[in-house]
Amino acid sequence: MTARGGTAPIVMAQNRYGWTLAVFFVIVAATWWRPIYPAEQAMHHSLTLIGLVALLLIQRAKPIPYASFLLILIFLALHSVAARWIYSFVPYDDWTSALFGVRISETFGWQRNNFDRLVHLSYGLCFGPVLYTALRARTRWAALLAVEIVISTSALYELFEWGIAMTLAPADAEAYNGQQGDMWDAHKDMAIATLGSIIGVTFAVVMARRRRKLSV
Repeated sequence: MTARGGTAPIVMAQNRYGWTLAVFFVIVAATWWRPIYPAEQAMHHSLTLIGLVALLLIQRAKPIPYASFLLILIFLALHSVAARWIYSFVPYDDWTSALFGVRISETFGWQRNNFDRLVHLSYGLCFGPVLYTALRARTRWAALLAVEIVISTSALYELFEWGIAMTLAPADAEAYNGQQGDMWDAHKDMAIATLGSIIGVTFAVVMARRRRKLSV
């Protein structure tokens, strides 16, 4: 009886990871229902596939905390939704209008589709805490290092987009990069990812200290 009771929490935890992954696959499958831009969407999903494979390999070698697993999949899910409309045409105004009778772009006076900004913000918000959690047992500079990694990887991604812009035809490059005519797009993307990481890491630090106090 004791052994069976002891294994129950482990089984429940494994089921939690499995169900979360299943929901993610349902979201991805839904974004591929009658794709609007199949070639461009597939190009965006090349990075999704790399990220998902890396996550599953890490999880198989050494399981990460469920919160980190969830945050990573939330980011990949947002990216998958954005990829369906190649970022530049995500119809969030139609969604908010149908649900609340308000069009966000009209409310804030936006002249461009800003769903890409949300995804870059979520990159910092999601991966900042994940990195902090992975690093905090190794160094007292975990919070700073987590923010720095988000900044550096954001810069690397923008360099990757620059390479896309230099090698593809202008229309194909715009379909992937989604700059929408903003010459400062890369700078803004990195800045908002940095802001997200600062917010996310700060929250993770506060929660870690609170848990530490409660355990004393």
